Parts: sequence; C-alpha cells; structure tokens
Amino acid sequence: MANTPQAKKRARQNESRFQVNKARRSRIRTFLRKAEEAIASGEKDAATAAVRALQPELMRGVSKGVFHKNTAARKMSRLSARVKSIA
Repeated sequence: MANTPQAKKRARQNESRFQVNKARRSRIRTFLRKAEEAIASGEKDAATAAVRALQPELMRGVSKGVFHKNTAARKMSRLSARVKSIA
C-alpha cells in the first residue's frame, strides 16, 4: 500500500480517473453496439445515422485519452466501409 502522502494522493487520483475512463469507455461501446446493430439490420439510413452519432463520441474518447487515435480511425474506417456496402 502507498506510504508517502504523494503516493496516497496518486492512488486516489488513479482510482477516480479509472472510474471516469470506465464510464467514457462504456458510453463509446454503447454507441459502437448501436452502430453494429444498425448495420446488421440492413437499413442504410439508420446505419449512417448511427455511425455519424458514433464519430464524435470516438473522437472525444481519443482527446480524453481513453482510446488511441489510430484505434478510433480504424473503427470508423471499418464501420464506414460496412455502411457503404449496404445495398
């Protein structure tokens, strides 16, 4: 366990950041799931709307340090390609 006051404070900060990041990650995953379901349904309009709603959430996750920039770009690219392929 942390012994110095500085180490104790870092432990508190780490726990609070963990909770915040966990909530952000969960929110982004919810948007991802909605986009996946919209693509699976085969409705192009719904899928496009879901991916458009997901994009700012993913980018916010990147700017807050929850996801790496390339991870978000890869997810967006793959989802966009799947939406495009819907007939």
